Amino acid sequence: MANPTDAHYRAVVREMLRARVIPFLGAGVNMLDRPTDVPWQMGSSLPSGMELAAYLATTFDYPRNELQDLLRISQYVSVMTGSGPLYEELHQLFSIDCPPNRLHHLLAGVPKLVRSGAVPQYQLIVTTNYDDGLERAFQAKGEEFDLISYVAEGDSRGKFRHRLPNGDVFLIERPNEYSRLSLDRRTVILKIHGAIDRIDPERDSYVITEDHYIDYLTRTDISNLIPISLIAKLRRSHFLFLGYSLRDWNLRVILHRIWGTQALNYKSWAVQLDSKALEEEFWRKRGVEMLYSRLDEYVRMLWNHLYTGSSADDQTASA
Repeated sequence: MANPTDAHYRAVVREMLRARVIPFLGAGVNMLDRPTDVPWQMGSSLPSGMELAAYLATTFDYPRNELQDLLRISQYVSVMTGSGPLYEELHQLFSIDCPPNRLHHLLAGVPKLVRSGAVPQYQLIVTTNYDDGLERAFQAKGEEFDLISYVAEGDSRGKFRHRLPNGDVFLIERPNEYSRLSLDRRTVILKIHGAIDRIDPERDSYVITEDHYIDYLTRTDISNLIPISLIAKLRRSHFLFLGYSLRDWNLRVILHRIWGTQALNYKSWAVQLDSKALEEEFWRKRGVEMLYSRLDEYVRMLWNHLYTGSSADDQTASA
């Protein structure tokens, strides 16, 4: 496992501005601006996976002698009360007005930079997070984006939904023929585990229970569900995994759903503070280089290299 160097940051920035790096954001991203010694309180910030599990367990009287795992607890809530109360609780948790963090602002500033190029190519950003902090960072900067999110419940379960910048929403019925989005026009945010919908809570979607993950894992290859233009981008890009640990079951499911057992075709990176030998071997087989760094330090350095001539403080102040 290597430490990120100036050469690494320069390479990532160069490829980001050519739209050849796909940031892959996990739950750890939402802890970025929160002091480590401040306990989570509902309504004040977004919870970690462990904090969300503990909250749901307490709220719905989950047995203390059972496995304290978010998927298992969510499954218990769904079985015992129905998916409605679970979704209502999740909507309340993720609809707080928590300000976007430094990484959200960093990514939302990229479109302005790429428009200075001769032929602008916009980002594809992939996330498993349910909240809309990233989207609100783009909105704060006046940057349009297409939102593609997975549908976990109802008659459209297993498909993806597309929200255009003007608010129109379309179900993606035929991914191989879908032509309403283009990375030549604007950024695409792909939420592969669903998303909160502040406008219409009926369209909330969360891949969070054991049944959701089983359904997600056993459905047809995800390349048959996502618009073909995005699949092409996924197969011809570097990946930058941020806020993940391979101890996260959801990441292993995602990697299997998108790439099967094959290694990635482009050099990619995973930023982690520490790791186990098994994790290192797993990433190595995928062709992913592990970088030893705190996430906040990595984002700070990436910001300084991306916004040449401006300090991180200057950029944050102007966000």
